[in-house]
Amino acid sequence: MSTPNDANSTITALTPTPAFLDAANELGVEFDPGDLERLGRYLALLLERNKITNLTAIKDPDACWIRHILDALTLLPLCAELPDGALVADVGSGGGAPALPLAIVEPRLRFTCIEATGKKADFLRETIAVLGLDNVDVVNDRVETLGARGGLLRDRFDLVTARALGRITVAAELTTPLAKIGGLVAMIKGERADEELAEAKKALHMLCVTHVGTSQTPTGRIVAIEKRRPTPGKYPRRPGEPKRAPLGMTPEQSK
Repeated sequence: MSTPNDANSTITALTPTPAFLDAANELGVEFDPGDLERLGRYLALLLERNKITNLTAIKDPDACWIRHILDALTLLPLCAELPDGALVADVGSGGGAPALPLAIVEPRLRFTCIEATGKKADFLRETIAVLGLDNVDVVNDRVETLGARGGLLRDRFDLVTARALGRITVAAELTTPLAKIGGLVAMIKGERADEELAEAKKALHMLCVTHVGTSQTPTGRIVAIEKRRPTPGKYPRRPGEPKRAPLGMTPEQSK
């Protein structure tokens, strides 16, 4: 009887598109031998599993190179500032971006994918095994539990990443408890980043974090916040509450 890993090992890697290669070159990305093949295999595995498990709304292979791989690699400048062996957490990893593409091109860093949905966590583990990534772990649990006072992953990470985790007010409460003092949270956002930052001003103050920069990228914007003081012990709140009642916002504002 074949196992999922046996079947996955026969899937042909997708070939990077000229548009992706040009855009990556513009970003200054330097690929090591084997990186592009692994990235292409990751995308092939993602699209194959997406036929039975909802992992991504993007089904066009060419678009995936830009929307998943290039989008993830826009975080490389922040990763480059980290020392060897630094710890990176990706909250709400879902189909694996940005964590897995970053883990492929930054093998000197250690990544933890945090994913609450069991089927998605299973996909991540299987893909990590097929790709032979020994610098990635998967934790299948709610981030509110992991980041709570006394939680398994509170105050551990040099960098915490998040993509499609909700508005900044919500994402900040979920991510900042995981960061070390002096650590960064990097959120991949769209063109409404400034609007979301404005509405999150009170929440960031309550979480004791500071917005340290927003950078424009070919695929969106990266909002960086720094944890300069310990996160108050009452954050994050109970599972589901940050999304139901965004921190520092009235019910009318959160609609």
